[in-house]
Amino acid sequence: MTNATQPVLKPGLRLLAGPAGAVLVMAIIFVVATLAFFAINGREAVSLFQEMVMGAFGDSYSFSETLVKTAPILLTALAVALPARLGLISVGGEGQLYLGALFGTGAVLAAVDQPGWILMPLMLTGAMAGGALWGVIPGLLKTRLGVNETISTLLLNYVGILLVSFVVHGPWKNPNSLGWPATIEFPAGAILPQFFDTRVHMGLVFGIVAAVILHILVTRSRWGLGLQVSRSNPRVGATAGISYERNVLIVMAVGGLLAGLAGIAEASVIQNRLQDGLASGYGMTGFLVAWLAGQHFLRIIPLSVLMGGLLASADSLQLYAQLPKASADILQALLFIIVLAVASLWGRRRNT
Repeated sequence: MTNATQPVLKPGLRLLAGPAGAVLVMAIIFVVATLAFFAINGREAVSLFQEMVMGAFGDSYSFSETLVKTAPILLTALAVALPARLGLISVGGEGQLYLGALFGTGAVLAAVDQPGWILMPLMLTGAMAGGALWGVIPGLLKTRLGVNETISTLLLNYVGILLVSFVVHGPWKNPNSLGWPATIEFPAGAILPQFFDTRVHMGLVFGIVAAVILHILVTRSRWGLGLQVSRSNPRVGATAGISYERNVLIVMAVGGLLAGLAGIAEASVIQNRLQDGLASGYGMTGFLVAWLAGQHFLRIIPLSVLMGGLLASADSLQLYAQLPKASADILQALLFIIVLAVASLWGRRRNT
């Protein structure tokens, strides 16, 4: 009897010993940690957890709001993952998102009376240019002056946020907003298309398409091979005609471009104007998602949806349990710590 069951049992055990087992352990620990967090706050843990799940994936409206939050996380995660393919650690997604929103909004304000077929391309081009600019500056600092890209991208985040704050409090402030620091509302021609009567917009499509294209380019093209060679040994790459400096500029610019699209999507569809507090920490969340996914572009997609659901459920926590919105941030941090700890332990176990 035992021998008859072994052929069935062994593949199952082998599966649990691999990545699937790690994911299962992560999920169990996260559920237990979440229940403990609710219990510590004096709530009925199981029912509140159910409310949280329903708030993220329970019906079509909840799921659409999850996808709304997924779009900027996905795009900013890609903005981190691409430079990482060259060994660069960029934490500049937040600033690039803001610069994309800033430049895109500038294009809208400059051509606000133009029809949509002119306004929309101008807005998107401006957003991509702004994000790419904020990405390529750290690239230039690194290649020309040897400045660490992690430090420069981190500092540029603050500059980008403050630049947006300056324009919405100053030259771009809507004089009819009764003191509210924001630009005028975007005209209809500058609103990205939305799907099925929801707030899910083209930004999500941009992110998914970009993830697939980047995956193909990095894994199937000579350029992707060049990135691997440059990352492992820039000198060997140079002898083969592969310029490390040029690749640094390309990956930083393309990453910034993607984050810039996230910024203008938030301004166009979600806020309908440029204002303070545009990103809600999406840049840092995208950074963590990219590293949790191991810089694998396709894995970033489901992880972004999961993180979007966690953020969307924050509304449920406030509504049903009167918990502050910061509760979602705490749960998000718990998830990251659990994933990183389990992944590290699983990696050590495989190497022994």
